[in-house]
Amino acid sequence: MSGLLALLDDVAGIAKIAAASVDDISAQAAKAGSKAAGVVIDDAAVTPKYLHGFEAARELPIIWRIARGSVFNKVVILLPAALLMANFAPWLVPILLILGGSYLCFEGAEKVLHWILPHDDHSGGPDGSHDIGDPLHLEERKIKGAIKTDFILSAEIMTIALSSIESTEVWIQAAALALVGVGITAVVYGAVALIVKMDDIGLWLTRVGRLGATRALGRGIVKAMPWVMRLLSTVGTVAMLWVGGSIIVHSLAQIGWHLPEETIHHAAEAAANLVGPDIRSAAIWTVTAAIDGILGLLWGLILVPVATKLILPLFGGTKKEAAH
Repeated sequence: MSGLLALLDDVAGIAKIAAASVDDISAQAAKAGSKAAGVVIDDAAVTPKYLHGFEAARELPIIWRIARGSVFNKVVILLPAALLMANFAPWLVPILLILGGSYLCFEGAEKVLHWILPHDDHSGGPDGSHDIGDPLHLEERKIKGAIKTDFILSAEIMTIALSSIESTEVWIQAAALALVGVGITAVVYGAVALIVKMDDIGLWLTRVGRLGATRALGRGIVKAMPWVMRLLSTVGTVAMLWVGGSIIVHSLAQIGWHLPEETIHHAAEAAANLVGPDIRSAAIWTVTAAIDGILGLLWGLILVPVATKLILPLFGGTKKEAAH
């Protein structure tokens, strides 16, 4: 009996350790996921464009296929690579963050240039032409393009998440990264599915609504969706520039060049001194984000000609393929 009680006591102790580990994983995953929130906004804002030109019945299957590809990107490819890097080449983390932040700045600046400069939207087949060719081929090409873009954004998400995990236990890092990867994918593509089906929901309300207010709500949803999509595009662009700039500044400090981060911090503190104490923290965050976004835009504008005229031609790409 004493041996059985000792065994039960050991089991209880193991259970407590396991429960504490689960709490640790959840805490690490929550912290890591919050750090990657800016890239998540960009991911959710970018994906709906890949569904333009398809029948409503194909939208959810396409989203599902992209989501599966995203989970594969994060869990099967990027998670092991991130763990290997963290344990055998941790010095690579800030370098990869700078590369990822530069990519976000490039994308954001490219979008800004498309807004302010005339460009041709009537070329390139499915991206703007009137001849879209075989729908099945178009669908496959769009899905592959979306998964490729997701891979880049997922790499940035997983790298940011990894840099935010404080535990040195490999299995906790792996579990937290897996939780972040699956959770973020569910949130992003769940939101995308809701966004792309909102117009269908609005049309359904106008048809089946028994009350005038219900039908009016449906019509309002349908009319509002083009504006919502434009807002998402704007938010995504701002998020790319802000997150890209902040990632680069913070990563440069990790490498050893603290001047940009300290200069931005002092500027934010000086601006916060001009307002009341109640909004001081909000002022610091706003000024910091604004400066990070401006730096991101400037760096992106430098990268646009470099990428479109030097880097892309090396891989057989064009400027058009550089944009989402």
